[in-house]
Parts: sequence; C-alpha cells; structure tokens
Amino acid sequence: MNRRTNLVVLDMAGTTVADDGLVERAFGTAARALGIEPGTARHDEQLAHVRATMGESKISVFRHLFAGDEEQARRANTAFESAYGQLVTEGHCEPVPDAREAIERLRADGRIVVLTTGFARVTQDAVLAALGWTDLADLTLCPADAGGRGRPYPDMVLTALLRTRAADDVRGIAVAGDTSYDMLSGTTAGAAVVAGVLTGAHDEAALRAAGATHVLGSVAELPDLLARAEDGR
Repeated sequence: MNRRTNLVVLDMAGTTVADDGLVERAFGTAARALGIEPGTARHDEQLAHVRATMGESKISVFRHLFAGDEEQARRANTAFESAYGQLVTEGHCEPVPDAREAIERLRADGRIVVLTTGFARVTQDAVLAALGWTDLADLTLCPADAGGRGRPYPDMVLTALLRTRAADDVRGIAVAGDTSYDMLSGTTAGAAVVAGVLTGAHDEAALRAAGATHVLGSVAELPDLLARAEDGR
C-alpha cells in the first residue's frame, strides 16, 4: 500500500499567487529609496541576484546585497515590504488560476494545507486578505514563524509538521513551489513529494536540478498527482 500524504506545504508567490513582476517592481522601489537608480551597474547586479534567489527569505536576500551593513539591509527590506504591500493594496494581486480550487480539493481529500512565504508576516497577511484567503488554508507560515530562517532551509516545512502534527514522519509531506529554493527546502526536509510548478520564477531544468520529484504545469495538477500516487498509478 502506498504511503498517504497528509500534509501539503505550498509556496505563495509564483505557486498559488500570481507574481506578475511584483517582486521586481517592489525591489525597484526599495532600491530607489536607498539611492540605487535603475540603469546603473549596481542596480542591474542586485536585480540579477533578486531574480536568482526568488523564494528565499527577503531579509536574507538584502543581507547578501548589503553584506556587512545590517542597518541598510533592514532599511531595504522594510522599503521592499512596504512597496509590495502597496502594490497588493492597489489590486495588483491575483491567484494562480484554479489555485483556490486546488487547495479546497486538497483539504476536502482530508489533507492539511499550509501556505508559506519568504515575505514578512505583515506582507503575507496583506496578500491573504486581498485574495480573501484568510481562512483558506489550515495554517500560514513566514520565516519568522520558523525561527527566522526561510528557504532554502527546511525550517518552514518542518515547522508545518510540528505545528499541525498532520503526518507521522516527513515521508507524509508534499511540498510544491516555483523556485529552486522551494525544491531545496522540500528535499532537505525529507518530503516524499517535492513538486515544482511552472507558473513562477524557474524553469523545469532548474527545478529538477534542485531536486524536484515532479514538475507540474501548475498547482492545479497537484491534487490529481497525490491521488494517483496513493492509488499506485
């Protein structure tokens, strides 16, 4: 008999929530607030790093960009979160098509669903409120909820397991995300299913190189994938 997947840990931006360039737009606002203008070599270098580290905790990204200057990293992160939150408030936030229905089906199938993000709690809550998703999942987590470390560390996945007690061990967990960091987080946590989706930042090659066990067109395909796996198909 195939193992039951009782806990499903889903990324937000790019996986269940359409990004549509919001991260890059918010970064541009934060960079300008610190005097880093678009078109400059420094701006282009930092933007390339932001793109490469999609999925990572945002404060960790800014700590890398402003290495040795914690105050400036925190200022940049605050400006970024504020800019992203403003974009969400202005209505620039939509779900990935059929993402809500997928989450509802996963829960109807008896699975516990946890939504995770690399954003701060205030930004995560703003996104959930804008989409009307406040009560959609069983639990929502940001890096601060897991001791401060976001992806690629396994902490949020393992915190989801500890908080929900939905599975007896890590082999009862499925993780889905759109970035290499999501895949690394899931594999390091020991999840049996680590599914990459093609609705966000990284392509199939990058997702598989980071350890994806499956690559899906979108999160909408995840309920069927889990059902087939448990049926042995």
